[in-house]
Amino acid sequence: MFNRSVRDNILYGRPDASDADLLAACEQAQAKEFIDGMVDGKGREGLDAFLGERGVKLSGGQRQRIALARVILKNAPILALDEATSALDSEVEAAIQDTLDGLMKGKTVVAIAHRLSTIARMDRIIVLDQGQIIEQGTHDALLVKDGLYASLWHRQSGGFIGVEAAE
Repeated sequence: MFNRSVRDNILYGRPDASDADLLAACEQAQAKEFIDGMVDGKGREGLDAFLGERGVKLSGGQRQRIALARVILKNAPILALDEATSALDSEVEAAIQDTLDGLMKGKTVVAIAHRLSTIARMDRIIVLDQGQIIEQGTHDALLVKDGLYASLWHRQSGGFIGVEAAE
């Protein structure tokens, strides 16, 4: 994030994007509502409000949604996600998962996540332990394997969320 307007931060992904594309990206990233309510110290509002250095005026979840709007607007063929939903509450994460699913179609995606619900729908999951690949496969195959991934999945889901919840 840059100490620029919300608009400038999102358009960094595609500077020539139309206002309609910008607003659509904000909607898809579940960011429009909080952006509309933003006012900075100089009275600039909404998309014109400045974020502060590294987005200091935003919560972690808001920063992630601004970054996601930028990614949606960019629509690059390769996508790197590093803890893309870690600062989001479960409801917002669920809403954004559908957006991410559409965004990832036909792309090469490298996703790093400790929250396994973020990666459960991936075509291939690689599990690292102390820098070594110890498992790989789909979510279902890794659950059947009953290794580290399955152990982590069961711990995170706490027995309350079934496999279907990630689908």
